[in-house]
Amino acid sequence: MSTHALDAASFDPGSWYAMEKQGDLLAAYTEELATLRFTIILTAKWERSASEEMERRDDLRADLVSLRRDYSEKIDEIAMIFGVQQAMKAKERVERTVTLTPGIDHSSATRKDADRCI
Repeated sequence: MSTHALDAASFDPGSWYAMEKQGDLLAAYTEELATLRFTIILTAKWERSASEEMERRDDLRADLVSLRRDYSEKIDEIAMIFGVQQAMKAKERVERTVTLTPGIDHSSATRKDADRCI
């Protein structure tokens, strides 16, 4: 294929549209990954809380197992759709930026708050 043909293809409005949509889709998947990461962090904090009853802590531990599996599966899904390199970049970005705000503790956050993040 000649260079001219490649240049013409790169300016095709359809290809620009497809690349933009792919970027939007990757951003949506990354946002889902970030939501899972935040929920994992918050649930782990609650699970470690001494103020929780043992039965509740067991439930939270089970939730953590499920959330971590979902997180791993979301990374795999991103890799299958966008490639391994994009999946690793999304994972690194999420793990670098998603944190709990200092001062959030069990008394100031409720399980309902976490459910809204999902």
